[in-house]
Amino acid sequence: MIHPGVIPTIPAIDPNPLPAPYWVFKLLLLVTFYLHILAMNLMLGGAALALLARLTSSRHPMRSRIFLDVAKKIPTLLAATITLGIAPLLFVQVIYGQYFYTSTILMAWPWFLVLVLLIAAYYGFYFVAHNGKRRPGAAGVVLFLSLALVLLIGFIYTNNFTLMQTPARWAARYFADPSGWNLNLADPTLIPRYLHFITAAVAVGGLLLVLLALARWKHDPEYAAYIFRFGGKTFEYATMAQFLIGLWFLISLPRDLRMLFMGDNPIATAMFGVGVLGSLAAIFLMSEALRRQNIRMGAFGVTGVTAAVILCMSIMRDNLRDAYLKPYFHPSQFAVKTQWAVFPLFLGIFIGGVILWLVMLRRYGLFTSTRPTEE
Repeated sequence: MIHPGVIPTIPAIDPNPLPAPYWVFKLLLLVTFYLHILAMNLMLGGAALALLARLTSSRHPMRSRIFLDVAKKIPTLLAATITLGIAPLLFVQVIYGQYFYTSTILMAWPWFLVLVLLIAAYYGFYFVAHNGKRRPGAAGVVLFLSLALVLLIGFIYTNNFTLMQTPARWAARYFADPSGWNLNLADPTLIPRYLHFITAAVAVGGLLLVLLALARWKHDPEYAAYIFRFGGKTFEYATMAQFLIGLWFLISLPRDLRMLFMGDNPIATAMFGVGVLGSLAAIFLMSEALRRQNIRMGAFGVTGVTAAVILCMSIMRDNLRDAYLKPYFHPSQFAVKTQWAVFPLFLGIFIGGVILWLVMLRRYGLFTSTRPTEE
C-alpha cells in the first residue's frame, strides 16, 4: 500500500526480455509453488506430529512407533521441499525481481542464515531417522531443535515475502537500520500469515498419518486404527483452528485488500468461498470417516478436498501479492522475446521430473509404515 505523501523508489525492471510470455511464468509460479507447499506441509506437519508422539509416548506407548515411522520419512520430505522450492523462488525473481531483491537486501543477514539453518536442520532430521530407535531421548531433543530451525526459516521467509510487497516501508527501514538485520515485525499481517501456514502444515501432517494408516490397514489393523484416529483428530482440530487464524489474517489486511475477498475481485472471492466451503467439507468428511472407521474416505476423500483447498489458498496468496503491488507492478512493462525452441524442452523436462519424483516416492515407499517385527 502507498502511504500518503510517500513515493517509494522502485529499482528498474530487468531490461532483459522474458523468454516466454508473462502468463507462462505466472502459471509456472503457481504450479511449482503448489507442489512445493504440499511437500513442505507434509514435512513440517509430519515433524511436528513425530515430536508430539515422542513427547507423549510414555502415556501412549503406540506413539513410539508413530515417532519412528514418521521420523524416517522427514529427510526425504525435506529434500522434496527444497527441490520443489527452487523453481517457484526462481520464478518469483523473474517476475518480481526488483521487489524481492530489495527486501532481501534489507534483511540480508537473516536471509544468508537460511542456508546455515537449513543444513543444520537437515543433519538433525537424518540423526533422528537413524537413531530414533537406539537413542530415543537424544533423537527427541534433536528433532525439537531441527523443527525449531525449520520454523525459524519459515518465519524469515514470511518476513521477506511480506516486506517485498510493501515498498513504501523500505526507505524508513533502511535508514533506521542499514545493517541488513531488518525484519518486518511491525507488519500486522506477519504473525497471522505465519501461523496460517504452520497450522495448515499440522493439518496436512495429520493426513500423512491417515495415509500411513491406509498403507498398514490390512497388515496391522490395530496400529492402523490408532494412527488413523490420531491423524484424523489432529487434522480436524488444526483445520478448525485455521478458521480463527484465517479470520485474524483477513482482519489484519488493509480494508481495500480485505474487500478483494468480499466481492471486489470475482476470482479472489470465488477462491475464498471455495476454500471456506472446502475446509468445512474436509472436516465433515474426516468426522464421518472416523465415526465409520472408513479409512478410504479419510485417505482419499479428505486428501482430495484438502489438496483443492490448498490450491485455492495458493491462488488467493498470489492475488493478494499482486494487489499489494498494484500501484507499482505492471506486467505490460515486461519485454518479451519468446524462445520457442527452448521452451518445449524445458516443459518436457519439468513434467518428466515431476513424474520421476512421484515414481521415486512410490518406489521408496513414503506412505508405508514400519512393521512391528522391525522394531
